[in-house]
Amino acid sequence: MVAGVESESKVDFSRGASMRLISYQAEGGARVAARRGADYVDLSAADASLPNDLRDLLDLGDEGLARARNALQRGVALSGPPARILPPIAHPEKVICIGLNYADHAAETGATLPSEPVVFSKFVTAIRGPQDPIVLPKVSSKVDFEAELVVVIGRPGRCIPRERAFEHVAGYTCGHDVSARDWQLEKPGGQWLLGKSFDSFAPIGPELVTREEIENPGQLNICLRLNGQTMQNSNTRQLIFPVDQLVAHISTVCTLQPGDLIFTGTPPGVGVARKPPVFLQPGDVAEVEIESIGVLRNPVVAQT
Repeated sequence: MVAGVESESKVDFSRGASMRLISYQAEGGARVAARRGADYVDLSAADASLPNDLRDLLDLGDEGLARARNALQRGVALSGPPARILPPIAHPEKVICIGLNYADHAAETGATLPSEPVVFSKFVTAIRGPQDPIVLPKVSSKVDFEAELVVVIGRPGRCIPRERAFEHVAGYTCGHDVSARDWQLEKPGGQWLLGKSFDSFAPIGPELVTREEIENPGQLNICLRLNGQTMQNSNTRQLIFPVDQLVAHISTVCTLQPGDLIFTGTPPGVGVARKPPVFLQPGDVAEVEIESIGVLRNPVVAQT
């Protein structure tokens, strides 16, 4: 691909039937499965040419997803639900995050609406899957919760026109942007990267829902429950910068690759904005639920 020019790959994720994909732990290691009704089908068991890593599957582009759909149709369902579901993308090249991207969250904090996306990142070692514990570090006493819609990139590209942005989206998953506010906001200069990147601070999952399953990612209810109590409750129509604009904007700086994750921002109700503030405690259970995508559940534990 020529630098500064959108990828000319013929991958088109708008084709074909939708799929709901997971990574799961089998006896021999990580595997990829797709949901068929209430069951899951191991894709590489049905088609040995398919990889056992979901990021590698996305790398195969439209052809790989077409083979995955065929494998889903003819494969034999697993004998039972997977014992452990892993992060759908365990080792993304990039974890890109957007700050202050909900109009109702900006109103909650009294912040001025940004004129362009506020972009930061997380270390890949923060990634965890459903049911994996969020570990509260000993060096922080103000760990906060943030429910987020996560975009999973499927087609590489640089300088992607906004009108073609969705061609580069493989699908969506639930995400939890866990944040150590004392590091993010109270350290000299502000330490957004470090405050957002403690190990376990980026749970995602459980499923990667392919793009054609979601008619409009800008019309999804999103909430976070803490110990069963709803703390955040909004809709992605409140996004200041919608998915297509984010993809176009970020790709002006860096080449987006299959498996890259974009955390799109959080709605109001975060702990730091409450009076009094509410921060995560050992024994808590956090649930992120996004309409048409699923529920991401994680227990909270203290670092030992």
